[in-house]
Amino acid sequence: MILLSLLLFILVLGEGNFLCQLQGLTQPPELTQDGDLVIGGIFSFRTGQDYVTNTFQTIPEFRKCKNFNFREFIFAQTMIFAINEINKNPKMLPNVKLGYKIYDNCGTMDILRAALALVSGQNRELSEESCTETVQAILGHSGSSPTIALAQVVGRFQIPVISHFATCACLSNRNEYPTFFRTIPSDYYQSRALAKLVKHFGWSWVGALAVNNEYGFSGMAAFIKAAQEYGVCIEYSEAFSSSDPPSRLQRITEIIKQSTSKVIMAFMSHREIKLLATELYQHNITGLQWIGSDAWITDLSLTDIKGHKILVGSLGFTVPTAKIPGLEEYLRQLDPSQFPNSRFVQEFWEEVFDCSLNETVNTQRQPCSGYESLQNVESQFTDVSELRFTKNVYKSVYAVAHALDNLIKCDNGQQLFSSGSCIDPKQIQPWQVFRYLNTVNFTTEEGERVYFNKNGDIPARYELVNLQYSIQGIMEGRTIGKTQTELYLCVQEVPLSVCSERCLPGTHKVLQKGKPVCCYDCIPCPEGEISNVTDSVACVKCPPAYWSNKQRDACIPKEIEFLAYDEILGLVLVVFSLLGVFLTMVTTLVFYCHRETPLVRANNSELSFLLLFSLTLCFLCALTFIGRPSEWSCKLRHTAFGITFVLCISCVLGKTIVVLMAFKATLPGSNVMKWFGPLQQRFSVLAFALIQMLICTLWLTISPPFPFMNFLLYKDRIILECDTGTALGFCAVLGYIGLLAILCFAIAFLARKLPDNFNEAKFITFSMLIFCAVWITFIPAYVSSPGKFTVAVEIFAILASSFGLLFCIFLPKCYVILFRPEQNTKKHIMGKTSNYDINSCTSLKSTRLKLMIN
Repeated sequence: MILLSLLLFILVLGEGNFLCQLQGLTQPPELTQDGDLVIGGIFSFRTGQDYVTNTFQTIPEFRKCKNFNFREFIFAQTMIFAINEINKNPKMLPNVKLGYKIYDNCGTMDILRAALALVSGQNRELSEESCTETVQAILGHSGSSPTIALAQVVGRFQIPVISHFATCACLSNRNEYPTFFRTIPSDYYQSRALAKLVKHFGWSWVGALAVNNEYGFSGMAAFIKAAQEYGVCIEYSEAFSSSDPPSRLQRITEIIKQSTSKVIMAFMSHREIKLLATELYQHNITGLQWIGSDAWITDLSLTDIKGHKILVGSLGFTVPTAKIPGLEEYLRQLDPSQFPNSRFVQEFWEEVFDCSLNETVNTQRQPCSGYESLQNVESQFTDVSELRFTKNVYKSVYAVAHALDNLIKCDNGQQLFSSGSCIDPKQIQPWQVFRYLNTVNFTTEEGERVYFNKNGDIPARYELVNLQYSIQGIMEGRTIGKTQTELYLCVQEVPLSVCSERCLPGTHKVLQKGKPVCCYDCIPCPEGEISNVTDSVACVKCPPAYWSNKQRDACIPKEIEFLAYDEILGLVLVVFSLLGVFLTMVTTLVFYCHRETPLVRANNSELSFLLLFSLTLCFLCALTFIGRPSEWSCKLRHTAFGITFVLCISCVLGKTIVVLMAFKATLPGSNVMKWFGPLQQRFSVLAFALIQMLICTLWLTISPPFPFMNFLLYKDRIILECDTGTALGFCAVLGYIGLLAILCFAIAFLARKLPDNFNEAKFITFSMLIFCAVWITFIPAYVSSPGKFTVAVEIFAILASSFGLLFCIFLPKCYVILFRPEQNTKKHIMGKTSNYDINSCTSLKSTRLKLMIN
């Protein structure tokens, strides 16, 4: 049997009668015109289909399509118009007539059948001389999914496919679709533009829906990726198809109903959006802002559905509107007689004029009169006010024509034959057309440049449209902006679609656990940190010299704190300081007025006046600690304090030594007092003071005190204080004062049992006890007191010790001088002072008292 078949095959070859046999069913084109070169076209004049599940146990039959799609019919007529226009142009394709074969199919399976029919032709058997009726190029389809299917198959035969509406970014893959071109931008650019539009309105929480095919998945994936780059979160992403069972659409409707986002990005065709809008309308789900892809955003058929009001206000990007001169006149001249074999044209005519061209077929309508004309008819078919995608069909035809023209004229110096001659138009093959399409570059009458990049795409140009009602009550897309220009939006009320409210300045975002990045809580910034922008992801620390305000949205200069004259604490200390000066002056005046009295003379009046002067300086020294610290005040306050207190203690020490030496002499007539007379007393005071001056000079020379801003003690304010420069110098000054105070206390303690009427040593002892107690207590209080209270403690110690010296040493004497003048006599001071027997030493002590008085 095999040998017999092989023999028959050889015989057929020998006779030159080899035949190409077409397998499967044949389908004639809906619209056709013969020509030297033929361009194929596939459109869907009807888009609706009943839900059918193929078992593929038998060859699937052609599906019946329903629902007129005038836009697709306009596409086909525009293709015919462009071909006729080219045939009339003597400068393009001279002596070559273009023909066309246009198929009307819906559904991917039947569209693929049409594509194979364009590749194989209609004749079931072809001779060796004419073994193919393949078209030079195929225009279509409008949908991405059918185009994906046919481009993969047709591309294997090196036949160019040019789409005017298939926007799926996947079609830019030359490995999968090697011969695909399109005159509409890729969805890659549209998806990014839509994401940027969402970001422009501040919608950070959106839902995403897509048609359940490559077009929808590719577009939605690109949108989600771009949206995430712009900080937009997707609450849900779902896909469905018009051929899915109803339960799928009901599930998506429930998801939308339960969602919190108010913006939905719908990357689908007009078929899916119609089904979805109708379903949402039936469930009374409104108040949504739709962001649509160009596949449905300008589709006029949306007005035909009940729920079209839901889509009013939708936003989306689409190709720019354009005009085609002469197209409207051509469309209005359409007549069934031009296409006698087209069943669709007949049905279209009957639909427009509500009449019947064949009474035997349609008995429900009146027969057509034959005078019907589209010249005065206003319909979607004759409306050419916005030719967006229609212009893409026009450009597609001219792209093929320019490729053929360049091929025939051997443009660009390319020759296809080794003989050097140009190609015969009758011998042109599709792969040659594909080769020349890659180099097409022409400009339309409107000045638009048309060319294809290496992926078969054209440059992206978009207009932003908003679905609104026209005067005729039809929902149409109004252009409200363009890409690469400022958007002039006419949206009346922009809905809010966020997972979380925007974080105002002063707060920052903290992500909610287990939720997208757009879901967050607004947490106030901590103290010392601010956020001065909306939706801040983190708070910023203020500089060291600044602090956050109450609203935490600005850094303000920190309050500089120091002990000032105008505050209560400073004012109280000033009052006490001046009170000390006043009391010291009063005491000085009393002593001066009674300087010749025995009591004043017996208390060493010279040292007393020097002591009163030093006490006045001590009280005034406290004032240098109040006020804003400066370089000179910091140096003055500590050195003045150290020197004046040493001067004061030196005077007290001198008085104490005088008393002790006067009463500890053992023999009458002893000359011990000559070794500590007035000259020695002055010298001792000066010597003690000079030592302190030397210490202060070294301190100021090596590391003097200076004003210092303390940022560490308080967070919200700066403590302006005087830094001691070196702790050693400060401790040396205090230590020297303490040493003199302890020495004075010890000597006064030894003289505490002198006669009562002249017991100044007791008062000195008590004053030194108060002085030492104050300054011993001062050390821990000084270390533990914060800020300006450190200075207040130091002033308090100065005033307390000064008042202790003033009151303990001079108050009793002033009391006697002013209120007990009878005791301020030489006799009283030299008299008995106690009830016990002191006769044995009366003469000796009286002698010593005389020495002091004299």
